[in-house]
Amino acid sequence: MSEAAHNLSVPKGALIGAAAIVLFAIGAGATVRLTGYGHSHMTPPATVESMDLTFEDSTDGVVNVYRAADHSLVRAIHPGESGFIRVAMRGLARERMLAGVGSAPPFHLARHSNGQYTLTDTATKKVIDLNAFGADNLRAFSQLMTGDKSVGKQDDNQKDGSK
Repeated sequence: MSEAAHNLSVPKGALIGAAAIVLFAIGAGATVRLTGYGHSHMTPPATVESMDLTFEDSTDGVVNVYRAADHSLVRAIHPGESGFIRVAMRGLARERMLAGVGSAPPFHLARHSNGQYTLTDTATKKVIDLNAFGADNLRAFSQLMTGDKSVGKQDDNQKDGSK
């Protein structure tokens, strides 16, 4: 190797500049975190309708959705149906497992005055904006609220992202 490759030196001004940028970013982040200044917070719109739900897996692959208040069955999701509900709940269950929380606390499904649907994990306080996943996936959860037993069944008029 050449002598130039062994004797690389970075200009002192560049090191000072890089250190200043890093310190500024850390300071700005700490300021926002500690004071709340510069942090945007959106107030959710009023809730029009809501329901607390629990989800239970059965040994045959069926996911049973229950109303938390009276443990009445809202819907049984069979294998191959409602892929989005299965994926969303699997992700939330994983977060609960990492947080050391069991499956007992319910999930809060809410429809807001602006048409937005949210699913809140009451245990971890994670909120999912269901509208962000498209109309077909939103329909899968919104029909849970209405108790529609045909959620996830494939036909020409309804698709929810599953087969």
